[in-house]
Amino acid sequence: MKSWSAPELPQLSTTGTVPTVFDTGARSPRRLSGRDGRAALYVCGITPYDATHLGHAATYVAFDLLGRVWRDAGLDVVYVQNTTDVDDPLLERAAATGVDWRELAESQIQLFRDDMEALRVIPPQDYVGVVESIPRIAAAVSALLAEGAAYTLDNGDVYYRVDTPIQPPFGSVSHDDRATMLRLSAERGGDPETPGKENPLDPLLWRAARDGEPSWDGGALGPGRPGWHIECTVIADDCLGLPVDVQGGGSDLIFPHHEMGAAHAAAWQRTPLARTFMHTGMVGFEGEKMSKSKGNLVLVSQLLAEGVDPMVIRTVLLSNHYRSDWNFTRDLLDSAAERLAAWKHAATCESECREGLRTHIIGLLREALADDLDSPRALGILDEWAEHYADTPAGEPGAVTGERVADAVDALLGIRLRD
Repeated sequence: MKSWSAPELPQLSTTGTVPTVFDTGARSPRRLSGRDGRAALYVCGITPYDATHLGHAATYVAFDLLGRVWRDAGLDVVYVQNTTDVDDPLLERAAATGVDWRELAESQIQLFRDDMEALRVIPPQDYVGVVESIPRIAAAVSALLAEGAAYTLDNGDVYYRVDTPIQPPFGSVSHDDRATMLRLSAERGGDPETPGKENPLDPLLWRAARDGEPSWDGGALGPGRPGWHIECTVIADDCLGLPVDVQGGGSDLIFPHHEMGAAHAAAWQRTPLARTFMHTGMVGFEGEKMSKSKGNLVLVSQLLAEGVDPMVIRTVLLSNHYRSDWNFTRDLLDSAAERLAAWKHAATCESECREGLRTHIIGLLREALADDLDSPRALGILDEWAEHYADTPAGEPGAVTGERVADAVDALLGIRLRD
C-alpha cells in the first residue's frame, strides 16, 4: 500500500541526544537509544471508516516527533504503520451507507494520507494493509494452533488462549486487573460473552467466513478473515523483526490491543513485541472523549477546508504533552495562530541574532524534546525566542552564520516557519 509524500527535512550540522520517554509496560522512564544505530518504530494505524480527527492527528504527530528527535540524534529510523482495511466497523459503516467496503476504505485512507501530508508527518517506510497481509496472518494463527496457544470453536472461529504460559506474562503491558480487562474488552471490540470460549478474555484470531462478509483463503484455517490484534504482531514482525524498539498508539489501545499483541508475539515468536510501549493521551471536545461513536469529531480535513493553516493545527497538537488528556476548543486555534505568527516574525530577524544565542535556543529545544518529548516546554522556548524580536521590524532572512532556529524548529518540531 502506498504511503504519502515526505516533507523536506532540513539537515542540521550538529546532533542532539536520544530521548527518554515513559514506558507504559515498565511504568517508568526509558532511554530510547535503539540498537546498532537503528530505531524501529511501529505505530498502529486507523480503521478507515471515517476521516482523521484530532485524536488521530495528535497520536501521529506525537510519534512523528519521536522520529524527528531520533533522527536528530543520528539514528536510522525505520517506521512501519498498518491500516486495518477490513474489520467489523468498516463493514458496518459500508452496509449502513450503501458503499462498497473497499471503496469506503480507500477513500478514507486517501483522506488520511492527505491530512498527514498537510501536517508534515514523515511517512512510514512501510504502510501496510491487513488485506495484503492475510497469508502471513493465517500462517501465524496456524502456528499458534500448533503450539496449543489457540483453539477452534465449532463454527470455525479461532481464539487465542490468554492462559498460555508466556514471558513476559499476560498483563505486563496494561497491569490491569481481571475486572478491568473484562470491562475494557467489552467496550473496545472484544467479545467476552461469546459462548464456547474457554476464557471470556480470549481474543479472536481468525473469523470463519460468514454469508455476506468478505473472506479469504486461510489454508488449514478455512476461509475467513483475521481478528484485530494479530494483524499488528504479524506486520511488525514481517517488516521490522521483533521486538521493535517502540510500539506506539493511543492510550485506548493499551488494553486489549497492545496487551493481546504482546501475548501473541510471546506465544508465537517467543519474544516480546516491543522493548518500549508508548501511548498518547485522549483528545476531548465539549468535555467528552472525541470518538466516532459519540459523533463529536473535529476532523482535520474540515479544519483545512475552512482555511486553517495546517501549521496552526500542528502547533495546537504540540502545545499539549503527548501523554496528557486534553480538550479541544476553537480558541486554541486562535492562540496557536498568534504564536506561529510571532515565531515566523522572529525567523525573519535571524540575521540580527547572535550565533551564540541561536545555538543556545537550539540546545534548549533539544533538551526539552529529549525529556519525554516535552513539546509544550519546547514551544515555550520559542515564545521566549520570539519575544526578543517582537519590536524588531520584519526583515529579509539575510546571511546567517551557523544553524538557524527556523531550521531546527522545522527539523525537530515539524513546524515550517518560512514560506
